Amino acid sequence: MFITLDLESEEPIYTQLMHQIIEGIAKKELKPGEALPSVRSLAADLGINLHTVNKAYQQLKQEGFILIHRQKGVVINPDGVAKADETYWPQLAAKLRPLIAEAICREVSMNDFLQACQEIYSEFNPRSEPK
Repeated sequence: MFITLDLESEEPIYTQLMHQIIEGIAKKELKPGEALPSVRSLAADLGINLHTVNKAYQQLKQEGFILIHRQKGVVINPDGVAKADETYWPQLAAKLRPLIAEAICREVSMNDFLQACQEIYSEFNPRSEPK
């Protein structure tokens, strides 16, 4: 998996890093139990501060995407990511609200918004069927 960061983006670097790791998991490019580079190694490879990588890793750990072992290092959660439950749905809604609000402000129709969502979803899960 290649990680590319936009150092000119308004999105924080640690957030970009988190999103790309989550995308790698979703696309099955990163498998459960697979090792990730150490904080120092990844920071050096990307040319960013190790605290930035550490912040991304800590957030991914908190959200259950990775585990951090003293002996094994950083690995993709071998048990996989927890399935959506009753606590996940309000979090998802909170993340979607500003995106939907902005789309409405920019006069994006519901159909166009939903089509964009379906196209992106299919990119991660090509075998999915629209409902």
